[in-house]
Amino acid sequence: MPEPTPAPAAPSAIRAAHLAWGWASLAFWVLAGLGLEALHAFKVPWYLDVGMEPRRLMFQLAHAHGALLGGLNVAFALSQPHLAWGPRGPDLASRLLKSATLLLPGGFLLGGVWIRGGDPGYGVLPAPLGGLLLCASMMIVGRAALRRRP
Repeated sequence: MPEPTPAPAAPSAIRAAHLAWGWASLAFWVLAGLGLEALHAFKVPWYLDVGMEPRRLMFQLAHAHGALLGGLNVAFALSQPHLAWGPRGPDLASRLLKSATLLLPGGFLLGGVWIRGGDPGYGVLPAPLGGLLLCASMMIVGRAALRRRP
């Protein structure tokens, strides 16, 4: 017997979840940015030595993308009442955005922790997948926005 598909989450539950995800992500990545500033201020060789350029770049990309995705989660939550969704649109867009929020900056962070010569480590591999999931989520949201004509 096939497994039943889960019922879509209520719009208010999706809004609450994304507000929490967004603000938590912003808090985490802003603190991570302060950590990067501290590594720079204290001239930590693991972060600032000449051969550590890939690490610095990966960490900066993780910080920037994480903070951006935190803001996108908040925007997604606040835009819920203004969109004309299809039957499974909000659930699918929500799951894709949450996954992208973890994979995109997380991949950059892991890629910077273990660098290989002048390249990021294999930990960066989730980042492109996160980018694709983000694009898919934004396409679903864009479609819902286009359906809503004043």
